[in-house]
Amino acid sequence: MSSTTKALEPAFQGAGQKLGTEIWRIENFLPVALPKSDYGRFYSGDSYIILQTSPGRGGAYLYDIHFWLGKDTSQDEAGTAAIKTVELDAILGGRAVQYRELQGHESDKFLSYFKPCIIPLEGGVASGFKKPEEEEFETRLYVCKGKRVVRLKQVPFSRSSLNHDDVFILDTKEKIFQFNGANSNIQERAKSLEVIQFLKEKYHEGKCDVAIVDDGKLQAESDSGEFWVIFGGFAPIGKKVASEDDAIPEKTAPKLYSIIAGQVNEVDGDLSKSLLENNKCFLLDCGAEVFVWIGRVTQVDDRKAAIQVAEEFIASQNRPKSTHVTRLIQGYETNTFKSKFDSWPSGSAPSAPEEGRGKVAALLKQQGVGLKGASKSSPVNEEIPPLLEGGGKTEVWRINGSAKTPVPKEDIGKFYGGDCYIVLYTYHPHDKKEDYYLCYWIGKDSVEEDQKMAARLVVTMSNSLKGRPVQGRIFQGKEPPQFIAIFQPMVVLKGGISSGYKNYIADKGLNDETYNADCVALIEISGTAVHHNKAVQVDAVATSLNTNECFIVQSGSSIFIWNGSQSTVEQQQLAIKVADFLKPGAVVKHAKEGTENSSFWFALGGKQSYTSKKVCPDVVRDPHLFTFSIDKGKFEVEEVYNFSQDDLLTEDVLILDSHAEVFVWVGQSADSTEKQDSLEYGQKYIDMAVSLDGLSPYVPLYKVTEGNEPCFFTTFFSWDSSKATAYGNSFQKKVMLLFGTGHSAEDKSNGTNQGGPTQRASALAALNSAFSSSPGPKRDASPKSAGVSRGSQRAAAVAALSSVLTAEKKGSPSSSPAQSSKIPPTEPMHSGKSENLPEVTDSEETTEVEETQIVQPVSENEESEPKPKVEQEENGSGSQITFDYERLKAKSDNPVTGIDFKQREAYLSDEEFQTIFGMLKEAFYKLPKWKQDMLKKKVDLF
Repeated sequence: MSSTTKALEPAFQGAGQKLGTEIWRIENFLPVALPKSDYGRFYSGDSYIILQTSPGRGGAYLYDIHFWLGKDTSQDEAGTAAIKTVELDAILGGRAVQYRELQGHESDKFLSYFKPCIIPLEGGVASGFKKPEEEEFETRLYVCKGKRVVRLKQVPFSRSSLNHDDVFILDTKEKIFQFNGANSNIQERAKSLEVIQFLKEKYHEGKCDVAIVDDGKLQAESDSGEFWVIFGGFAPIGKKVASEDDAIPEKTAPKLYSIIAGQVNEVDGDLSKSLLENNKCFLLDCGAEVFVWIGRVTQVDDRKAAIQVAEEFIASQNRPKSTHVTRLIQGYETNTFKSKFDSWPSGSAPSAPEEGRGKVAALLKQQGVGLKGASKSSPVNEEIPPLLEGGGKTEVWRINGSAKTPVPKEDIGKFYGGDCYIVLYTYHPHDKKEDYYLCYWIGKDSVEEDQKMAARLVVTMSNSLKGRPVQGRIFQGKEPPQFIAIFQPMVVLKGGISSGYKNYIADKGLNDETYNADCVALIEISGTAVHHNKAVQVDAVATSLNTNECFIVQSGSSIFIWNGSQSTVEQQQLAIKVADFLKPGAVVKHAKEGTENSSFWFALGGKQSYTSKKVCPDVVRDPHLFTFSIDKGKFEVEEVYNFSQDDLLTEDVLILDSHAEVFVWVGQSADSTEKQDSLEYGQKYIDMAVSLDGLSPYVPLYKVTEGNEPCFFTTFFSWDSSKATAYGNSFQKKVMLLFGTGHSAEDKSNGTNQGGPTQRASALAALNSAFSSSPGPKRDASPKSAGVSRGSQRAAAVAALSSVLTAEKKGSPSSSPAQSSKIPPTEPMHSGKSENLPEVTDSEETTEVEETQIVQPVSENEESEPKPKVEQEENGSGSQITFDYERLKAKSDNPVTGIDFKQREAYLSDEEFQTIFGMLKEAFYKLPKWKQDMLKKKVDLF
């Protein structure tokens, strides 16, 4: 890094050296690092620079820089933020993607860093604002917009701010209300509940009540009445009044302009990558979004000027404020940008210094090098991905004309490259009903008619199983781990035995090279782990050999196993297994490299030189989740950034790309047409990603339905099975998951009051009262006093609830969420302990609720089990309870109780954590959730 670059801005020294988010606020026209405690709070009078560092291909870092401009920030501060953003990019090597973010119109990518929302605050550094904790509590009214990321905007606290089309949050000192406009979006209602949970935790210490009020429902509910009293009484609300902030820019056909001497000039001709010159800057106008493309050899001053030109261009066009501006450097273009061009030839990006080191690190990780805490007696050769449960039933059919022919049991595992097969694997995952893995395998020499027939028959079979199976398409040579692991072993042979293949080679006058027990054949043993122990027939010539592998040489009645000098014992053992599978009972001769006899070389057509190069595995890449749409016949995708399981909305069809596999996830409540055409959308995505992202056209493609997600899909999420089994639309699911099953029976927003609160609601209220302190977030209340003298209350409340549920079981009418809109607090009121409320269901077992089901606070005179070690936190603000690794394991003989089992690793001491995971806790928690879960599974802490 040059000294000139270093001198650009001292505040940016060390930026981008670690994964995650870094933020600077512009103060007196200089960037000042923001404390992490203030991340997510943005003041309307200020401008900010946000750097997001994320892992890229082969371990290299990717950079996204956003400059956020508050609605009240000065023009000078905004200009400073834009210029300093360019300087920060220069320090990072000039390859970051830059985004302009205006308050209230932020991009989804920016908002995804601060889920569930950012908190918009009035004031700014120049006005000497107070920190929120220094302010008196102020009742605030917010409008929430967004299906996946929420744009939270404070509006005047007035009835006139409400309308029928949006979702509002009224945050009062005693209670948080959600007001659902009658015409509001179901998914926005669901996301707003996440915001409420966030506000409750952040500003109410988790101790306030929450209520949902539905527009147009005038039932005499206490929450509804209380809500309107705050506004001075009920009165009809008006229609939504459109404002400048609501203006949505229209997408237009992309137009390319060159930027020369501060002027934009339209470029004639069809859009293609060849129009972009590396010594110039260009502007691509797409209406709703404007891209500024920077040539690789342009100067820093030209780059700064290009951003200003874009601002002036938008102003001259009278574009809405929500028009996004993105700046890209040559070689680091986003897929969104590349997709605007008619042609974008694939090519490698300029190499970054870290990429070589990253590839080595990723390779070593895949091979298990450097993993600490592993037993010496069982070395880890490589990371085994999630596989289906073993011991299932495997059925295989070969496509033969218009029908499928069962493959004999003794031949299951043999695949011919000229044929197509259907594989159905039926298995029983952990304490679940039967699950199915259904896919069709396409040989590289198979005929198109067989491929289409296989696809049709798989759909028919899936429908007969009520759409529950994971449905997949797999090409020869790209078999995924979970497919290979079903067969022990799997052998891919030349030729084919289907009528389609036989007719094809006859029509073409080709020689039939189909493998048979008496031919000359060479079989390569390509791997030994359960997920890739595949054997493949290769050309029977000496040049096919590799000193790192084992091979089977078959010549008539003779069969040799050739062991390369660098092959492993495991490879040699697998070769014996494959030889017996292909020719049971045959006498096998062993030939170690360098000791071959003449008959061995004669079978291969004579001795020749062969390779000693190792085949490097594919570099691991982070997965990406996408929504899609068809705009004027063109397939378009939009990325869901920093995704989680909560982004799998039941009304949607989504695409997950891990680069090794592509999944189409189909929600239960998705449009019927989208459900039917889901695999076609998956293929459209693959076609697009082949040119834009270097995806293989033969990547495995899966269709996964909601509620039937396999382990090799859920591994990319921090998966919660209770979310997967929840029913209803997005809003109903979220109500149930956040606030209990008593609120999940039907959508409150569609319910009607039929006589006021029922006995169930009253009992729940009693139970809530017993476990909660008096209403309102009393910040000075002693944590210990919250649980005093409530033992009898708890017992009475539980007894009342048990009585009510028993009565309902015998025939009393059940209640619905619509009959009681009050949602009990979900957080414990005791310091350091959680109160485990008995689950409220209609099952027979639930009617027998005992007080002993509730975890009581441990008194000073009681002995508590377990007795943990206590580590003082570094900041001295509290203590962290720790336990021994052997007790924290999921399969421990002496398990710990009363902990959060989703965070077992958090209870390890720092020293033991580093021994087990081979990294510090700080580094572990910066990894994507799916990577954390995979590491936890490996050490039995998941």
